[in-house]
Amino acid sequence: MHFISEVQHPSCKISLYSWNNRYIIKIEAGALEQTYKINEYDVSSEEDLKELLTGPFIDKVMARFESMARDWEEALEEIED
Repeated sequence: MHFISEVQHPSCKISLYSWNNRYIIKIEAGALEQTYKINEYDVSSEEDLKELLTGPFIDKVMARFESMARDWEEALEEIED
């Protein structure tokens, strides 16, 4: 897997990779991670890929992290009971 770049964001770490004719977007927030695989042919450039990481998409990613954190906390509470 080839590291391409890191995209700046105030609430998470976003890393871009290239692997097997795909771009891999790795988004990390604390102990949680989301990974997206995109065919290299679905975007025309790395800049287009970075543009995907703004606006509504990244807002939904952040909301999903909040949901994931709640799910994890609930799961931990179940084993503590």
